[in-house]
Amino acid sequence: MDKAKKFKLFSIRGGVHPEDRKRLSAEQEIEPLPMPPLLHIPLQQHIGAPAEPLVRRGEMVKKGALLARSQGAISAPVHAPTSGRIMGIGGYPAHHASGLSVRTITLKPDGRDEWIDSLDPVAEPFNLAPEEIARRVAEAGIVGMGGATFPSAVKLNLRQRYRLHTLVINGAECEPYLTCDDRLMREQPGQVLDGVRLMARGLGVERVLFAIEDNKPAAQQVMRAAARVYPAVTVVGLPTRYPMGSEKHLVQTLTGRETPARGLTAELGIVVHNVATALAVYEALRHGRPLISRVMTVSGGAIRTPRNLRVPLGTPLSHLIDYCGGFTREPSRLISGGPMMGQPLPSTRVPVVKGSNGLLALTDEEVQGGREMPCIRCASCVQACPCGLVPLEMEAHIRAGSLDSSVRLGLLDCIACGSCAYVCPSHIPLVHCFNYAKGELAARQRAQHKQGETKRLAEARSARMEAAKQAKRAAMLKRKQAQEAKKAPPAEAAPAETTPAENAQAEANP
Repeated sequence: MDKAKKFKLFSIRGGVHPEDRKRLSAEQEIEPLPMPPLLHIPLQQHIGAPAEPLVRRGEMVKKGALLARSQGAISAPVHAPTSGRIMGIGGYPAHHASGLSVRTITLKPDGRDEWIDSLDPVAEPFNLAPEEIARRVAEAGIVGMGGATFPSAVKLNLRQRYRLHTLVINGAECEPYLTCDDRLMREQPGQVLDGVRLMARGLGVERVLFAIEDNKPAAQQVMRAAARVYPAVTVVGLPTRYPMGSEKHLVQTLTGRETPARGLTAELGIVVHNVATALAVYEALRHGRPLISRVMTVSGGAIRTPRNLRVPLGTPLSHLIDYCGGFTREPSRLISGGPMMGQPLPSTRVPVVKGSNGLLALTDEEVQGGREMPCIRCASCVQACPCGLVPLEMEAHIRAGSLDSSVRLGLLDCIACGSCAYVCPSHIPLVHCFNYAKGELAARQRAQHKQGETKRLAEARSARMEAAKQAKRAAMLKRKQAQEAKKAPPAEAAPAETTPAENAQAEANP
């Protein structure tokens, strides 16, 4: 019997069924995007500390060369997507809704696309120790490519802290429009599966669950065929439901176990990785290639020809749009990622980064709009919330300025999936409200931490100054005592004592 057919799934609360609109790009095979005239490569494309640049303006580099090294435990290095000249290191608009500038390396391709000579492929990577696998993944700059951008080597090293038993591969791709993971599974199943098995070895687990939503039957079929010779790998079909791709809800669907609030799935013995991350691990270990490009979906009603493209990191989004034929009309909204959890983009100048899985140009008809109205307390948001929260109450407390109350109601457990806003008949921007509150709380915590740190430093300085004063007083007192001892006259000798016989003799002989 097929392993997938007898696999038991568990239901989760909430969720929605938005129109997936994947048909726009699902049958478009992955194409390599031509190299743009300039690449703008941010030093921070991951959660954690930004990378530290190692190159200088005017320097020539080859494809795959290390441009910036990681800093600290949570960081990732950055490599050259092609060969060329470093034009400078400075501020450039970030791939973020704020549009603020971040430190960025600008590289001008030389057209040769020449690889470095120091690539370090492994003939048989399954002979590597788990520690070595994690080290090579870290050096390749691989991060979670489903959008979270958490350094993948850190996840692989969770085996040192937890008793792990299962690797879950997230092939759900539940966001509407996005089809890049679907195409990867359909076009490169062997390479993806090889990367999956290498990650399982790095984690030290024997069991792999490869989860794919049922609206991707072709991907399910090819992955089942590829996994048939590996008993440890089970390809599981998931019900098509948003947000099935959420890490904690995916684990709950597969195992029936709920991850503790603000906890890790590793506490249950499970680690989740993305399909594109598995392919990057394959490239790093089999061919010694760092993460320098990724597959993206370019779609939406305003895109003339939706496509799935392999894009060099640092490519301006305008270059992708031009390659897809430009806009059919001015888009109502530009989004990085999917329409539910993606971020609005300030312009098409911003570059592609490691976490960029999609670029959407949506028309007015595609954007759920309408004038915001007062809450009618219909509780639709409560029914849709996959985390079991009460969004309408959280929103009311936040509007009233009571952020601490919203935290007690579960604000920090919100995954910002957008299900509540999607079903709200009053068009209240609930997710924006929750994100504002989280940002304000984070700012307050930073200010409180800064205040506490300033107080601690001031107290430490006062203690040092007081200790220095005490040491100075003690030294002065010691010097004064030494000087007084030198100035004092020598003491007179005391008369010697005599015996009575000596006294009598003295009187007899005056």
